[in-house]
Amino acid sequence: MPKLWADKGFLSLKPLASWTQDLNDRIKFLSDWIDKGTPVVFWFSGFFFPQAFITGTLQNYARKKIIAIDKLSFEFIVVDDLQYTDIKEKPEAGCYVYGIFLEGARWDSQTHLLTSSRPKELFSTLPMMKLLPVSDRATPTSGIY
Repeated sequence: MPKLWADKGFLSLKPLASWTQDLNDRIKFLSDWIDKGTPVVFWFSGFFFPQAFITGTLQNYARKKIIAIDKLSFEFIVVDDLQYTDIKEKPEAGCYVYGIFLEGARWDSQTHLLTSSRPKELFSTLPMMKLLPVSDRATPTSGIY
């Protein structure tokens, strides 16, 4: 990738052809958002700064429910029985996201848990997730990886 592009573009280790395809996909995702309204499911990998999206989701929920944002955190619900294209309506609270990858682990759709990677598989795709804002959420002490 030309240095001038790398200085202005999003971080990536992809070769130029893959980087260009990714750029086109990002432009389409954002253009559709502008032209067609808020997506039902968000392509998480398409965000330049996903932390701002996460904060914005919490802020929207806090304003809607009149709750201090400092009291909110997410419950992460893996939706491994549907594809993101199957979702036709926005959730009442929170959001659906896809395009998250795991390194050194994988999601087992049979047991609905994280498990070890397969041999020679560095990255694996996490199924779609629902990020659900919860007030005063207790940190789980079991069932975590």
